[in-house]
Amino acid sequence: MFAEERHNRIMQLINSGQPVKVVELSILLTVSEATIRRDLQELENSGLLQRTHGGAVPCQPGSELSFHDREICFLDEKRQIAFTAANMVEDGETILLDAGTTTREIARALCGKRLTVATNNIDVACIFAEEPNIEVLLLGGIWRKSINSLVGPLTNSMLKLFCFDKVFLAANAVDCTLGVTTPTLVEAETKRSMLKAAKTTILVVDHSKFEQRSFAKICSLHELSMIITDRGIAEDTLNCLQGHTQVLVCE
Repeated sequence: MFAEERHNRIMQLINSGQPVKVVELSILLTVSEATIRRDLQELENSGLLQRTHGGAVPCQPGSELSFHDREICFLDEKRQIAFTAANMVEDGETILLDAGTTTREIARALCGKRLTVATNNIDVACIFAEEPNIEVLLLGGIWRKSINSLVGPLTNSMLKLFCFDKVFLAANAVDCTLGVTTPTLVEAETKRSMLKAAKTTILVVDHSKFEQRSFAKICSLHELSMIITDRGIAEDTLNCLQGHTQVLVCE
């Protein structure tokens, strides 16, 4: 098993909310305890978990990883979600892409189409630099340097000027009762403005985001047109979500 595969498996266990033990991970992943300790150290250095004596625990609630740090988590799942999302987009449409590692993969999957794309993320916008048939509108606002997103009153005011065909929204946490949440209040406000600016509202999240809660609420599940996620979602979670909105699970 490659290091990236081990890291993904460790983060799946961590994101379930349970502590992990070095001895147990060594047996599960069939590698030495020394290798597991190195893996945990690398993940801690990236802010993805907190090491303890003999293992690791999830990061403290309310913390937010940087855009760069989140790239290594569930990359295959994010690309599957992106491929599915991009196939829903037709030439000539106007698309709004939220800031996020999954939406950045959607941007890559959209290359080659003829579109107008708006985004509040600098990294997402740069993906279209060599795409002559994709017109890009970069929304202004306060620059959140940790995740390279533009948010706040100016962003929200700009969004009131448009009506997009589809918005692909990212989020940090999704709970069947509370809804969709994110750690930062100003980020939540901008995401709510994004939802109001589109005819079809699509949440794109990998399975690790479910059964989680963060500080600021974005919306209730029934406000979404659809959720796109991967096959790692638990069956009971899927059934609960389907009681509120349409859920598309990538194959």
